[in-house]
Amino acid sequence: MLEEVPSIFLVGPMGAGKTTVGRLLAKQLSREFVDSDWYIEMQTGADIPWIFAKEGEAGFRARETRAIDELTQRPNIVLATGGGAVMAEENRRYLHERGIVVYLNAPVDIQLIRTAKDKSRPLLQQPNPKKVLQELYRIRDPLYQEVAHIVLPTGHTYPRHMVQQLLTQLQVLSAEASKYE
Repeated sequence: MLEEVPSIFLVGPMGAGKTTVGRLLAKQLSREFVDSDWYIEMQTGADIPWIFAKEGEAGFRARETRAIDELTQRPNIVLATGGGAVMAEENRRYLHERGIVVYLNAPVDIQLIRTAKDKSRPLLQQPNPKKVLQELYRIRDPLYQEVAHIVLPTGHTYPRHMVQQLLTQLQVLSAEASKYE
């Protein structure tokens, strides 16, 4: 039944586990895994901090919207999006209409632990990263909630267990959808 599930798009804050869970989920479903940030880096030949430094956040977000548009049109993929992808209404529409969106909801303290030493996150290169994460969560959580078909709390269990929980929820969604076809 899971073969019939459309592409799966993971959203959530940085440090929520989108890449880790996405890779494991793709393997379980025998699907291609794509991380939108890595895709942007591959397309541009530059890393995200460099793009932020040269083009600013607005330049990066424009690239991100093009990438989300392209990637959400691919069949049968598992896509991990960047934490800020939901900021653009266009991205939220692409994600919500073209697949199943899973919001990996990580509390700020978990995000802080997981991102503490990561220098590749331009938005956290501040004197008070916890304050930045709190503000981002305040702004973005309603948007993650809006776009999500499934909300999965993170930080309380192992990624493999989360994938099993997610597979169960996807089966339920797939069964419900097939009732109306």
